[in-house]
Amino acid sequence: MSSTSSVRFSLGLAGLLAGLVLLSYLPAFGAGFVWDDDYYVAANPTLHSLAGLKRIWLDFFATPQYYPLVHTSFWLEYRLVGSSPTLYHATNVVLHAANAILLWRICLRLRIPGAWFIAAIFALHPVQVESVAWITERKNVLSGLFYLSSALAYLHFSAQADGGVRRWGIYAGSFLLYLAALLSKTVASSLPATLLLIVWWKRGAWLRRDWLTLLPMLLIGAAFGLLTVWLEREHVLARGPEWDLSFLDRCLIAGRALWFYASNLVWPQDLAFIYPRWVIDVSVWWQYLFPLSAIAVVLSLFIARRRIGRGPVTAVLFYAGTLFPALGFFNIYPMRYSFVANHFQYLACIGLIALAVGAVFCRVEDAKMQKIAGRIAAAPVLAVLAALTWWNTLAYLDLESLWRDTLSKNPQAWMAHHNLGIVLDDQGRHEEAKKHYQAAVDLEPSHFRAHHKLGRSLAREGKLDEAIAHFNIAIGLSPGERQFHSSLGDAYLRRGDFVQAEAAFRQVLTPPFVHAQTLVKLARALIGQHRFDEARGALQEALQLDPKNPQATLLLMEIASPAR
Repeated sequence: MSSTSSVRFSLGLAGLLAGLVLLSYLPAFGAGFVWDDDYYVAANPTLHSLAGLKRIWLDFFATPQYYPLVHTSFWLEYRLVGSSPTLYHATNVVLHAANAILLWRICLRLRIPGAWFIAAIFALHPVQVESVAWITERKNVLSGLFYLSSALAYLHFSAQADGGVRRWGIYAGSFLLYLAALLSKTVASSLPATLLLIVWWKRGAWLRRDWLTLLPMLLIGAAFGLLTVWLEREHVLARGPEWDLSFLDRCLIAGRALWFYASNLVWPQDLAFIYPRWVIDVSVWWQYLFPLSAIAVVLSLFIARRRIGRGPVTAVLFYAGTLFPALGFFNIYPMRYSFVANHFQYLACIGLIALAVGAVFCRVEDAKMQKIAGRIAAAPVLAVLAALTWWNTLAYLDLESLWRDTLSKNPQAWMAHHNLGIVLDDQGRHEEAKKHYQAAVDLEPSHFRAHHKLGRSLAREGKLDEAIAHFNIAIGLSPGERQFHSSLGDAYLRRGDFVQAEAAFRQVLTPPFVHAQTLVKLARALIGQHRFDEARGALQEALQLDPKNPQATLLLMEIASPAR
């Protein structure tokens, strides 16, 4: 095949990969925002101005997580389309397609059999839907782009060095791409270790230059990793009873998670947005089988490396090492409701996919037969994966679809019950919403926001005593939430308990959180106690804050009326 024909053939295969991704994720182009997408985009004030862009980079606490390149991409898109979701979804899909093409090129460079098939499975496997169809997970697809680009550049640099040539510009490019990956998501910090694994796999030993070139990347990756661990605890607030786990607990979680993710790759049935949170018990013997068997697999592959090669143990170590930040050894917020999530294995799954496909293709030694076997196997496998990806993407069309899909697979997901209740409330389906709030508090009695929502539903029905009980539970669990005190005050006011209403509203009116509407409510409670002078003062203060407030004006007129 001529060089021109070869280039055309490669472009055709790349185009086929991209086309398959676009077709499989077609439903995402019509999807809206789900869960915290609003928090990242529509309700993210840093996207609205040039000053916000500065905060994205210089203020660790300005955004939900300090991934400035991700939020910069959102900032640029906001300039073009505001908070319309289509472009954000399209960008995620295109980035995922680009990642599949990069993976294909890396597998070709590493001479892994079935390189295109590996990339296609990575591109179309339904475990990737969570990373692609959920706008918030731009973190995965963007960091993946820089991670794979950096890896490809470093492999090119390393090959040249093996040939006696060192082009430091290529190394610098690899380093800068790695830095960009870290600024998108610090799970990319595993890349230097991955490159060391690849060197060991291909060469069987490390040279001094390998350590010298990868040490700076290892150090900066460790620094970013420590920053993320600190931010998860202090900013994302991944701390408290749900994270009070011993080291042995975390080992049991890690072992089980490794097998969980592998099983979802082999049999992607009932993939859920939220999985049940396992009950970890160090006194239960069978829970030790997960970490022990995982260790046994690695040791067996390592011992057998002279007979079967270093590839299998390299692939398994890549899988486990890339997953390591999400295996439970560090506090991350999702551990509050589940120890696993599909998006955690976005890059890690490459190891097991490459191992499985490479093993199958290696059994066919003739290159021509490999191509024929690959084409025969590719069509049905990829068709099934594409169909599953399409189907799973439908769950991300809107909030109601997401939470109903989650509950169909995990009925014990208290967070899904609570969030679906909010969606139904917004649609005016209050009776349905109340049932889900009740389910949420039954499943998770410490979920203070669900108690508050249930209290508001009960108050709407006039069941004030029950509502007040739930408001008090919510306040007991989270005393600093002013909204809870305000709802409690409203219920007491409706019940005619003006002293309790006053106490609740005064909890809300602590500087600088002084609002006109709450002052009006306080005035009503004071009027109910015949403390008219104090009520007049509260109303006058409300009008200073909001001169056109009609309720404050009417109440002042009532107080001043002789008929009073």
